Amino acid sequence: MIALLLVLAIPAVAGAQTAGMTPPPIPQGPMAGDIKPFDGSPAKPDPFSLPAVPRNPFMAPNGVSNLHDDAYQTDTYLWSGPLGHRTRTQSAFYRGTVLTRECASITFDSRGRLVTICVGLDRPVVAIIDPATLTPLATYRMPPRQPGGGNPFTDFSGGGYFYLDQADRVVAPTTTRHIFVIAETPGPGLALRRDFDVSGRLASDDKIVSALPDWDGRIWFASNDGVVGWVNRRSGKIHTRDLGSPIGNSFAVDERRGVYVVTDGALYRLDARRGRVRVVWRHGYPNDGTVKPGQTEAGSGTTPTIMGGGRYVAITDNADPVHIMVFKRRADPRDGRVVCRIPVFHQGRSSTDQSLIGAGRSLIAENNYGYSIAATENGGVTAPGLERVKVNRDGHGCHKVWLSSERAPSVVPKVSARAGLVYTYTKPPRSDNQDAWYLTALDFDTGKRVWRRLSGEGLGYNNNYAPVTIARNGTAYVGVLGGLVKFRDAGGG
Repeated sequence: MIALLLVLAIPAVAGAQTAGMTPPPIPQGPMAGDIKPFDGSPAKPDPFSLPAVPRNPFMAPNGVSNLHDDAYQTDTYLWSGPLGHRTRTQSAFYRGTVLTRECASITFDSRGRLVTICVGLDRPVVAIIDPATLTPLATYRMPPRQPGGGNPFTDFSGGGYFYLDQADRVVAPTTTRHIFVIAETPGPGLALRRDFDVSGRLASDDKIVSALPDWDGRIWFASNDGVVGWVNRRSGKIHTRDLGSPIGNSFAVDERRGVYVVTDGALYRLDARRGRVRVVWRHGYPNDGTVKPGQTEAGSGTTPTIMGGGRYVAITDNADPVHIMVFKRRADPRDGRVVCRIPVFHQGRSSTDQSLIGAGRSLIAENNYGYSIAATENGGVTAPGLERVKVNRDGHGCHKVWLSSERAPSVVPKVSARAGLVYTYTKPPRSDNQDAWYLTALDFDTGKRVWRRLSGEGLGYNNNYAPVTIARNGTAYVGVLGGLVKFRDAGGG
């Protein structure tokens, strides 16, 4: 708890998330300098090919448009991340009205600037951030958190999921059950351009989890209570359907008007027909009804991932152990919907609250069993590891490829096809009970650790469900409880 005390002791103005004010680094524990900053060896790029993911015309380009990188939610990049060549770190401490703000979901505008929503105990704040200095260039205060909103560290509604559209506009749900469209202005600045009020279609205590556009420009949204719907951008007219079971994560969208939503009860393919939300197909999955340690809900912890060149959509179930499940995407498969159901990790120590990486026919799952902020303090760690499975070439069944013993408590991992690396954020066990957090690179082919670079020590470097995000110039970013950490190779961007 040393880092927490340091954070609390710093005056609010010192780390205030204010446009034009260069932030100080995130505080670390007094023994942080004793930790070896780098393990392993620089990677030699080992590229592999990925099937093309079509770009949604109403989103920014693939790789820079939303938390999971594209409308398919693949968590893949065609460009490289850091390779471990004298990788340097830089952190930014962003103070909110109450404690700090974590800049988790990161996108990049057409100028290469970070566009993010930094979430704190007080409110979410939209920010344009300079990629070199991590200085906020412009900010926009979203509506504050609402009373009775639940655990703020596991509540991703009201800004945790947003997307950047084709005109560099932020499209984000609010805590007040609206969907804001926020545009960049000269200066730079940020200004509200549209406000779609969907509160009349949701219960007063419901919350919007996520919003994404379909290929015709409708803005789809999903709520915690299980209501899904879409907004006509021109008329503002709203169409909804209650799926009857909670939703805890985002959803995927394809070029054939398909919208893939997973509730605590089933995976759905939906579309918009004749002014309504239509269920194209529905398939249940095993669920033991428990919120396993590291999960935020009693259901699948994954956003659906469209993969295999668009042939399949994948989630995890909520059995013990959890299983990866792969389904055929098409409306009317001739020989059954389920391609495979394969267990990952170990019974009694298996849970995930992160989307699957979908790289061609491969899927990579991460074990979050045991994660909470408190459980990873004072030397606490979570259960290992990460596991790669692959759909068989003939489309019948799946097989395991590798199992890594790395411990990634709660990050959304990513893969770079150009580097041949999986990027994750780990906290290994230590005999001195220090809380060291690392950006870690695994070999995509074997799962073996190639290198890891220390991010920092202490509570401020806990990423608390934030993803690894990689810019086109190879720089990686991870949102953390203290704000934001940047990783770049010597000579990189």
